[in-house]
Amino acid sequence: MKRRNFIFDIFSIGLMSSISTRLKANNLNFSPMVRSISTWKTTEANHKAGSLLDNGTDALNAAVIGVAVEEENPKNTTVGYGGAPDRSGNVTLDACVMNHMGDCGSVVAVENIMNVARLAKDVMEKTPHVMLAGKGAEEFAISEGYKKINLLTETSKKDWEKWLENEEYKPIINIENHDTIGMLCLDKNNNMSGACTTSGLAYKMKGRIGDSPIIGSGLFIDNKIGGAVATGLGEEVVKTVGSYLVVELMRQGKSPYDACKEIVERIYDKHKNHRDMKHLQVGFIAVNKKGEHAGYSIRSGFNYAVYDEEIGNRMEDAPFKMSWKK
Repeated sequence: MKRRNFIFDIFSIGLMSSISTRLKANNLNFSPMVRSISTWKTTEANHKAGSLLDNGTDALNAAVIGVAVEEENPKNTTVGYGGAPDRSGNVTLDACVMNHMGDCGSVVAVENIMNVARLAKDVMEKTPHVMLAGKGAEEFAISEGYKKINLLTETSKKDWEKWLENEEYKPIINIENHDTIGMLCLDKNNNMSGACTTSGLAYKMKGRIGDSPIIGSGLFIDNKIGGAVATGLGEEVVKTVGSYLVVELMRQGKSPYDACKEIVERIYDKHKNHRDMKHLQVGFIAVNKKGEHAGYSIRSGFNYAVYDEEIGNRMEDAPFKMSWKK
């Protein structure tokens, strides 16, 4: 019996090794069961979500609690507290969430409230609406017990004051975490949910909204198929309804890698001869219900955090269309 088990174990190891090799050859990142995945170097946030999922937390709450780690991190100047302000010196935040039932919530242009992903969840669960904006979103937050906080830190204020010397506005490729943390979570009931939260592009025009809080652009979930989130220059993601199309391509049978790659190729083809191409970076990450995950971006430098049951938390570099040097 022991010899038979030994032979079976050796066969199993060899089989899994063969499968892993073939998956890598086809650009599929396969792990026993991906629990959480998030854009950019957000390993602490991703580990928080993954650990919660391991302990039975549902996907939506894990995602919201996970991204809150970055919303509360003053060193991340692209999300939450300490986010870079608009041209007027005001920090405004955007976020959205989507659960496995297809329910969603969103907030845009929110001032004085730090945990806007949780606020988007409250909009979904406690109001008849999908999206609240500006003062309306802030007033709703206060009514729900959120505390008002000055989101502009001294560091972000000094950077803004320095920017005012020239007032030159242009997107910068791969700056810090660019402009977003987007997270997808898969819980023990095999239900998927996601969250996306941002302070938007630094020194944007007052009132500017990118892709992050827009369902179908910054985030989309279909619990039968999988989910996707976007990062990068939001205007270009909005024009292609990027995350929705990634999921739809997976519905048609494409792998997460092929789906992300196709949308990036579409965006690249539209802009390859445009004067602003030198500033353009867009990336996507996706997970399907088979546990396959992938990312792809226009330029090199995009990476993301992955948490699974066996390997734990790690960073992965996304494949890309073209290389980029800082």
